Amino acid sequence: MGELIGLIIFGAVIGALARLVMRGNQNIGIIWTIILGALGALVGYWLAGLLGVAQTGGIDWIRWIISVIAAVVFISIYIGIRGGGRKRGIMH
Repeated sequence: MGELIGLIIFGAVIGALARLVMRGNQNIGIIWTIILGALGALVGYWLAGLLGVAQTGGIDWIRWIISVIAAVVFISIYIGIRGGGRKRGIMH
């Protein structure tokens, strides 16, 4: 149960950081931010393991950066599929 709560908190932080780094308005809710942030965190940890930086002393900055980049990718894909972020209507 503690792992699930940790994943939710970490997903919220990673998702918020990803949205902060992205340009423009990401018209997605907090639940999707947490879900996509958690997916980014999981993929980031997996990629960090592949790159050999899974176990470092202190704060794992590389793992955090990889996780935020993965979350940015997931949020971008979600916005692209959903069609958010663009103004709807007549194009000028």
